[in-house]
Amino acid sequence: MLRHGTLRTTTWSPGRRRAFAGASAAVVCLGAALGACAGSGSGGGYVAVGGTGRAGPVDASPTGSVTMVPLDGPKGGGTTPPGTTGSPPAGTGTGRGTARAGGGPVPVPGTPDPPSPSTGKSTGAGASTGTGAGDGRTTHTPAPPAPTPAPTTPPAPAALSWGGPVTAAGDQRWCQKVTVDFRNSGGTAVRSGSVTFGTHVIGALGIDWSTVRTSEALPVPIGAGARTDHTWTVCLDAWRVPLGMHVETRDLSVQWK
Repeated sequence: MLRHGTLRTTTWSPGRRRAFAGASAAVVCLGAALGACAGSGSGGGYVAVGGTGRAGPVDASPTGSVTMVPLDGPKGGGTTPPGTTGSPPAGTGTGRGTARAGGGPVPVPGTPDPPSPSTGKSTGAGASTGTGAGDGRTTHTPAPPAPTPAPTTPPAPAALSWGGPVTAAGDQRWCQKVTVDFRNSGGTAVRSGSVTFGTHVIGALGIDWSTVRTSEALPVPIGAGARTDHTWTVCLDAWRVPLGMHVETRDLSVQWK
């Protein structure tokens, strides 16, 4: 010690030196204990396990659960301890969202497959059976239009023709049997009409004294393209044909519709 400009040397006794060494060792142990407590609070402290100064092998087997922590992690980033929750690696997953190889999701049973990127068509149940377009629409070919019926031509009207009268003697001198042949060359039937006979009174010397006209109904219907004949008995009043005279039907006319 320096006092009043004089240097003095202090001499320690053996007892004081042992006391000072013991105090220094206690300070070191207390510092180590405080460091261990501070490390256990934040999870970053470590205490060596095992006996010191013992001869022979030491059993250092753990008696409880052990968490393995690497002492030196990579610089610039943290390390996820084993057993902690983290993001699953690419291509893996759990539940209904499990991914398949290649990064695509595995479809849930009962749902259609997603559209294929190359064709744009769904391959699952319920896919369209029509011609698919790239945007998912279905193209249907329209049915051909029904053929237009040909216009119908109205049938041609009736066209009736007839032959000359064919006569035969009647039961009385004032009667005569007349047969006429008819033909309908039109497209419709003859529904009604009448025929008028011209009957002449002929004397004994062949003189035509008079002509009497009588009408009879046509034998209808006369169908389209049909042909028929009919016989009438044409009679005049008896007083018009005296004894020695007779009747002759020489002409006729027809009205029909």
